[in-house]
Amino acid sequence: MNSVRHRGIGMTSQRTRERLVQRLREQGIQHAGLLEAMRALPRHIFVDEALASRAYEDTALPIGHGQTISQPYVVARMTEALLNSGPLGKVLEIGTGSGYQSALLAQFVDELFSVERIDALLSVARRRFSDLKLRNIRVKHSNGACGWPEHAPYDAILVTAAPAEIPQALLEQLGPAGRLVLPLGERGGQDLLLVRRTSEGYVRENLGKVSFVPLRGGVS
Repeated sequence: MNSVRHRGIGMTSQRTRERLVQRLREQGIQHAGLLEAMRALPRHIFVDEALASRAYEDTALPIGHGQTISQPYVVARMTEALLNSGPLGKVLEIGTGSGYQSALLAQFVDELFSVERIDALLSVARRRFSDLKLRNIRVKHSNGACGWPEHAPYDAILVTAAPAEIPQALLEQLGPAGRLVLPLGERGGQDLLLVRRTSEGYVRENLGKVSFVPLRGGVS
């Protein structure tokens, strides 16, 4: 990776990252380790160079193929929900996308398994993980709604696109006391949910309104 692009200049400077972290803190993100990781992780390398100057705005940005890199606050909210709800040994991510959420989550888990349906995005994300020396991420080109059953059960599953209904396959791949964080519903009316597996069944907690691209089947 180009060392200047990795380090960041101008709008990708440390000062700009610090402003983003301050905004996240003001919006209620409290996990100190998460805030430090978001300060350190170079978000500008996960977007096209033409958008690098906007990388530390608290907004979603296009990454091609009809997909986006999620708003930093939403990434932080989803990650914090998992960090605050129990140990994270083995975690499944549905929707690798740019790889930004994966790279952040990988810093807090033993093993991260990430599934992406768009091969072109997965190839770029894989190179980014290699450049960042993130060796605990395994990726797969597959339909995310099916999960990755070969490595189940998971302590947690994080979904970065919105299904109309929670995929049963993902619920079945949660381990005892496992947690699932996902956006649910049609665009314009999506809720971010934390779903916990208990001995009596599944318990849902609504974390607020969000807007994600839909979870699609198949691969491309």
